[in-house]
Amino acid sequence: TQKLAIPTINPQEVLVELDVTGFCGTDLSLAYGYLGPCQSVLGHEGVGRISAVGSSCTSETATVGRLVGVGWIRDACRSCRVCDSDIKDETRCLEQVFSGRDVPGTLARYTVVPERYITPLPDGVPGEMLAPVMCAGVTGYKALKVANIATGSWVGISGAAGAVGSLALSYAKLMGYRPIAIDGGEQRRPLCMEAGAEVYLDFEKEDNLRSAVLLKTEGRLCSAIIVCAGAASAYEQALNCLDYHGTLVAVGIPPPASNISLHPLSLIDYGIRIVGNIAGDRVDIAEAAEFVRKDLVKPWVTDIGIHELE
Repeated sequence: TQKLAIPTINPQEVLVELDVTGFCGTDLSLAYGYLGPCQSVLGHEGVGRISAVGSSCTSETATVGRLVGVGWIRDACRSCRVCDSDIKDETRCLEQVFSGRDVPGTLARYTVVPERYITPLPDGVPGEMLAPVMCAGVTGYKALKVANIATGSWVGISGAAGAVGSLALSYAKLMGYRPIAIDGGEQRRPLCMEAGAEVYLDFEKEDNLRSAVLLKTEGRLCSAIIVCAGAASAYEQALNCLDYHGTLVAVGIPPPASNISLHPLSLIDYGIRIVGNIAGDRVDIAEAAEFVRKDLVKPWVTDIGIHELE
């Protein structure tokens, strides 16, 4: 740990006093240098209250005492050709700013947020329940939206026992899908079933994962698979378990030297679509947090002190 001065804010910024923050696998990737240079303060699943407001702030959201979240995306310009296009995808803003990479993250008592990117959260919900939504939860939720599949469809979650995967299982069930949890080890079965899985497949025990999925889905395979695991093999297995016009949504980040092998014929024959998903925008966060506010999604959390993080 290190002692830092309370940050100063510019006229169009707010100061947030953080109560709690989650710790994400992306923080480890940053610390290991996989994603380029990073800040000395990591973290991007922060929850706290605005404690000071810049002199030029005029929006209703910039109010002292308001509960807010601080996620992976710290700022977006809303005027570049990506933000301002028909797509309006601020998660891929050309001027985007990321917590822990471009500016100090949330593993601190205070952090600074631009007024235009304040992310309000619902009051009355414990901060430790909302913190996982800021990255893990919204990533799983947004991946299901990106998959764009019909209600009642089978959806596979690869890496289902992890933070993103387990939350994706819960969201998938509540959104009307039939979740198949894919992970390794029988000890992870109860966790996945409790999170919302209809089926659990232990890839370590299955000689042919595609055959196992065919059996469980009565020959239909998966309309979408969300790959939360950071292994190339998980992606290759997922491609083999998709139905016609199925969608693979990439969420997990393999190590830099890890490549995925695929033959274009499988994409051509089946009409498979591969889509990358990065967290979610403020609308996605609000929607994902609403499930938690209603006590429909319940993240599993372990509380530790900052000195225990090692």
